[in-house]
Amino acid sequence: MVDVSAKAVTAREAVARGEVTMRPATLALVARGGMPKGDVLAVAKLAGVMAAKRTADLVPLCHPLPLTHVDVTLSPDARGSRVVIESRVRVEARTGVEMEALTAVAVAGLTLYDMCKAVDREMTIGAIRLVEKRGGKSGTFVRREG
Repeated sequence: MVDVSAKAVTAREAVARGEVTMRPATLALVARGGMPKGDVLAVAKLAGVMAAKRTADLVPLCHPLPLTHVDVTLSPDARGSRVVIESRVRVEARTGVEMEALTAVAVAGLTLYDMCKAVDREMTIGAIRLVEKRGGKSGTFVRREG
């Protein structure tokens, strides 16, 4: 684990995004809450929030952080036959929250897959990436998506 004791405590924020692609019929079931296991979007959102809070337990060299905000949104996209997942995580600490934001997206995607796999085993979890990060010595990073 990296020694961060000399770093200043600053407000830090990270945004991550990913997606789960699926058949259009699967997406329609998700969007209308028709999956046998229940409300996929609500459960996946909760799983993402819980995962962000437990990142240090999952990723060996991550520092445990006192998160001040975690939000996970799941947006069905009929045109792309996918659910877009975005997380936004904030903390006031000596190190950033990029891993917490990425973990939230990954676990939300895994949860969505788990809840829908009986209907569509060909779903794909992908495009998980850091979209932006603010705070700390390195300042601001914003991915150019295009």
